[in-house]
Amino acid sequence: MTASTLQPAINVLPSKKTPIILSAIAVIVFFCFGLLGNSDSAHFQLNSAGDAFKLPELVFPGKASNIVIGLLLIGLAVYSWLQRKKSKLVATWMIAIAAVLFVLSFLIWVVSGADITTISLASLLAGAVVLAVPLVFGSLSGVLCERAGVVNIAIEGQLLGGAFTAALVSSLTKNAFAGLIAAGIAGALVSLILALFSIKYVVNQIIVGVVLNVLVSGITGFLFTTVMQEDPELYNKPVHLPVIDIPGLSAIPVIGPILFKQSVIGYLMYLAVFIVWFGLFKTKWGLRVRAVGEHPKAADTLGIKVNRTRFWNVTLGGIVAGIGGSFFTLVAIDSFTKEISGGRGFIALAAVIFGRWNPIGAFLAALLFGFADNLQVILTIIGTPVPSQFMAMMPYLVTIFAVAGLVGRSRGPAAAGEPYVKE
Repeated sequence: MTASTLQPAINVLPSKKTPIILSAIAVIVFFCFGLLGNSDSAHFQLNSAGDAFKLPELVFPGKASNIVIGLLLIGLAVYSWLQRKKSKLVATWMIAIAAVLFVLSFLIWVVSGADITTISLASLLAGAVVLAVPLVFGSLSGVLCERAGVVNIAIEGQLLGGAFTAALVSSLTKNAFAGLIAAGIAGALVSLILALFSIKYVVNQIIVGVVLNVLVSGITGFLFTTVMQEDPELYNKPVHLPVIDIPGLSAIPVIGPILFKQSVIGYLMYLAVFIVWFGLFKTKWGLRVRAVGEHPKAADTLGIKVNRTRFWNVTLGGIVAGIGGSFFTLVAIDSFTKEISGGRGFIALAAVIFGRWNPIGAFLAALLFGFADNLQVILTIIGTPVPSQFMAMMPYLVTIFAVAGLVGRSRGPAAAGEPYVKE
């Protein structure tokens, strides 16, 4: 008889966090958006210009729709409490349904109370994907680095360096693809510095990342003032990458503009998400990378070169982030400006955590943040009483809820941030 058999079984209940948050959301929707909401209807268009066929407009009576949604959320909240009472975790599908219902309810509430009670859902979603492009590349960079055990705080610097280099090289060569390649090289150079100091010289990875962000910001700001502004026609007039329509497919309502009407960087985004996911979870290389990030000493005993793997993964992450940075100057706007990345590297880092260090999860988290960014613009245009500053806070609030345990406990790679020195 072992010692464990002499100890009584302990029944540990799952955390109350998820049921509490679901209950709070249900109360807000039912009372604030429903009973106290506007009675006018909210109209959502599903078509955009050039669609092959027309879909009917979606119409939701403001108050009545939100009361029904509130009741559904109350039901989900009650079910989550019952699951906890049975010592069962709340299923992921419940969280997803609750999130979709809350977003729908919020949209109905703000649109029904706005000056213009009709918005294009197709344009909202397509714009969200466009705004999410640099976030997706930045989050993929974070996933590649942290899966190998290196915390990449320098995503902001990699995006900014890629944007600056793409604008400069594209302006000088009059070739957008030259700028795209140069952006990847610039991101790799930033990553090489991160890898050199954090892996070879065992400097604190967080400190190196923060210093790199400040360094790249200072260098690009100085060169922008002293070089680009002196002759903007020569140094800051990048050639843009065109939007490529796939005939027939781009005319499909809603999904057509999202999947089949993108720039080269937009198509590379979808390809990069698949390649990184497949590489990390379906190949021998990915198994070694994850082993290095979880238990480097065990990986070393199996013959895996831990620091070499980390070095190349960080470099690859820099290339990916640099390409994402080129989106700012080769697609989004027609020139480089100071701090053009606008802190999106830190949002991409949040997407890594929200997505649980999974490429697909990080991609979906980045889309959510892009959706919030685009929504605040549209809400300002239609004249909603909700301040746009509140919408700007939404991505960060969602991230806080996620880290607090709404989608379950997030645990990154065990060795992330810890240097490996072979004994």
